[in-house]
Amino acid sequence: NISGVYTTDFPDQPPSYFNFTGDDFPYTLTELGTKVKVLNYNEAVEMVFQSTNLVEGAGLHPMHLHGHSFYVVGSGPGIYDNVTDPKSFNLVDPVEVNTFGVPKEGWLAIRFVANNPGVWFWHCHLDRHMTWGMSSVFIVKNGDTTETSIRKPPPQLPLCEASFRLRLENIDGLDQGKENEPTFS
Repeated sequence: NISGVYTTDFPDQPPSYFNFTGDDFPYTLTELGTKVKVLNYNEAVEMVFQSTNLVEGAGLHPMHLHGHSFYVVGSGPGIYDNVTDPKSFNLVDPVEVNTFGVPKEGWLAIRFVANNPGVWFWHCHLDRHMTWGMSSVFIVKNGDTTETSIRKPPPQLPLCEASFRLRLENIDGLDQGKENEPTFS
């Protein structure tokens, strides 16, 4: 409930469609921002990840969602086809995982139930890829009961203060024996 930190307009579709596995790309593929996807408690979610040929496919993308496990219901080479590819989904005994690899120049479809309230980070496990836009956040709303909602913080938990910050001092290494120690102020 903090205003101005994020927006809830994370898109349901890519900002533009193009030949994802081809060699020609639009000038902008991702947008930097603080857009998040808000999910209702117990909402069923299906997501399809489409790899591209950008940086010649950049290999496998191990995608990970904190706070949930999910089912891999389908994958394939090339560009995902919303009409034909769902017909091949494994809805009988799909693999349940918490990290999965989107195939090079292919797609992968997952499903999960948003049954763990909170703010959950979704990202590629290759750190550099996060800087390319392969990260976001899901917010799963509380359910209708105490058992399906985030617990209130304990009374002894100190409040965060805006003036609290981490500073690394002596970055030039001139302070004897304390070159890498962080100081708090």
